[in-house]
Amino acid sequence: MEKEQRPEVVEAFHRNLPGVKSALYTPETGSLLLHHDVHWNADSSRTARLLSSVSELSLYKKELQTAGAAFLMDFFLPASRFTGMLKVLSPSALTTLYACRNTLKNGVRPLQEKTRPNADTLSMAAIIASIIKGNPKSAVMILIMSTLSEIITDMTSQRTKTYVRDMMSVDTPYVWKVIHNGREEKVPIQTINPGDTLAVFEGEKISADGRVCQGTATIDQSAITGEYMPQEVFKGQEVYAGTIVQSGSLQMEVTRVGEDTTAAGIIHMIEHAQDSKAPIQNYADDMSERLVPVSFLLALLTYALTRSWDRVLNMLVIDYVCGIKLATATAVSASIGRAASQGAIMKGGQHLQSLASVDTAILDKTGTITEGRPEIVQILPFNGFTENDILRYAASAEEHSSHPIAESILTKMKKNGLTAYDHDHSSIENIVGHGVRAIVNKKEVLVGSQELLIKSHVDMSSLPFLKKSLKKKNTVYAAVDQSIAGVIVIEDAVRSGMKRTINQLRRSGIDEIVMITGDKKETAEEVFKELHLDHYYPEVLPHEKAAFVHHYKNQGRNVMMVGDGINDAPALAAADIGVSMGGKRTDIAVEASDLVITSDDPLILADMVDLSKSTMRMIRRNFAVTIALNSAAILFGLFGWITPTVGAAIHNSATIGVVLNSTRLLVNKERKPCRQPLPSSTTYLVDSA
Repeated sequence: MEKEQRPEVVEAFHRNLPGVKSALYTPETGSLLLHHDVHWNADSSRTARLLSSVSELSLYKKELQTAGAAFLMDFFLPASRFTGMLKVLSPSALTTLYACRNTLKNGVRPLQEKTRPNADTLSMAAIIASIIKGNPKSAVMILIMSTLSEIITDMTSQRTKTYVRDMMSVDTPYVWKVIHNGREEKVPIQTINPGDTLAVFEGEKISADGRVCQGTATIDQSAITGEYMPQEVFKGQEVYAGTIVQSGSLQMEVTRVGEDTTAAGIIHMIEHAQDSKAPIQNYADDMSERLVPVSFLLALLTYALTRSWDRVLNMLVIDYVCGIKLATATAVSASIGRAASQGAIMKGGQHLQSLASVDTAILDKTGTITEGRPEIVQILPFNGFTENDILRYAASAEEHSSHPIAESILTKMKKNGLTAYDHDHSSIENIVGHGVRAIVNKKEVLVGSQELLIKSHVDMSSLPFLKKSLKKKNTVYAAVDQSIAGVIVIEDAVRSGMKRTINQLRRSGIDEIVMITGDKKETAEEVFKELHLDHYYPEVLPHEKAAFVHHYKNQGRNVMMVGDGINDAPALAAADIGVSMGGKRTDIAVEASDLVITSDDPLILADMVDLSKSTMRMIRRNFAVTIALNSAAILFGLFGWITPTVGAAIHNSATIGVVLNSTRLLVNKERKPCRQPLPSSTTYLVDSA
């Protein structure tokens, strides 16, 4: 049943305060957004009191106290002592009516607003019938048990809120601001704006998003990027609010503060996810509303056939509504909380249900299946060029590219202590899916695929026949002034745990797993064979990826697309469930996806599929248990084998049971690591043989 302390009541309370224009309360994260007059928050103590009042609006404790008082009142001064209408005016009846006042109000509201009854209307009818009959204990039982089930539901939401807040907590009221003369001044975080410079020291938490402008430090940024190992950051690198400086110190230029930070964005995604219902929730709500009139009809038929008010009361106190609605909502909320605690953001209950029905997975190769950190393993120079020449020309052309291969070339150049040639920044032309063209050191430079060089009429006659083993590698060609300069050989290792992830996905019911990549056939084929995938599609251009998603969807498949880059965004949006994964995922990929995995651990993807399927199985079991127990109780009540008090106890116990069952989804199950057999065990087996 719905309580009066729900968001609309919290919002209405604050809208009535002087100076407040509007209020939006999100119970899942405990946040209250107020729009107010310019000078409204000048009195900070008043603001603090208003915000703290949100946590004081819960009526659970008061309702349980008044329900207990009503129960004791009926025990010492039972309503059965009175006759006629005096039963309604007895002390126990009046106390029970006061204790149930919120349920009675909520029962009348849908009749006034929608002219159709809901679960509270049914409870209201049962409470009034209990009191008229002179049996307030049944009404008290309804109140106590339903309140307990709602407490459990709210505790689940609270745990979800705690997971998210703990994971993303910034909690730094004061920061060290670097002022013009280089001196550091401790100031409130609210005074910081983009462009300010902050100093962060060892052991402190970073309070805003920014870019390192001085110093070097080791930072734990697992909450944001999913990187398990602390990362060393230096000048020019980005840092995020909510991460912790483990060693060293740095100065950073602030780029985003408050609600604009990456951490705040993740929290907002969780809030929206809680508000977004899964289709099965909508089904549960719709079915519950349809069952309310059935309960009233059963009560009328029972009275017509038996003329027994006890049996009529049983038809009113026993229903399917609460168990179906609360257990479903609790299961979805618990799953979203569980996912958040493991570093995955499910953007809504509907995506949780979609993930459970996936039977086909399409995985992008670079940055998803592989580490996304390709390394140069060999440079083959031609036509008088040296390895250093090739590196400098290639790095100059690729300087402004965010592609992982470009990053590996730039990294290699810096590692070798080299610098880029002079080049015309405006001349750099990105040829999507093939490479780049640029004017470097007053010469035309091409860096990319062999097809790019051939189409550009580069003289390839001096390029010797490459070894067969080299053809299977990822190679980048460099040409200077229409002449081949060299070949750069690059390797990108498969992610640790990816093979196990593929196996777990198959066990979870995903029977077709395919890979798409822009790499050439030989490179893609090696990964395909290593992971034992079903299909692979090499040399796929970015705009073609979505076409493969549509191809499988047109076959009636439920498709999951997993990627991390800008070029994956159309495919992520086209899939039934789009997943962006890894610490290197782009903002566009995150926006286009339905599930965001902040970690670089691929096993979390398999865990999320298992979690979604477990959630759907649990919801179906909750449906079955709720219908079975309440049907049995209705049957017993119809024949008069149980009293209304016992009927109310059975009904609400079933509701509490399925709600408690749903909260089990919040319990994290530790994944057992793979263990190699001990040498002694191996020897024993050989000896035994």
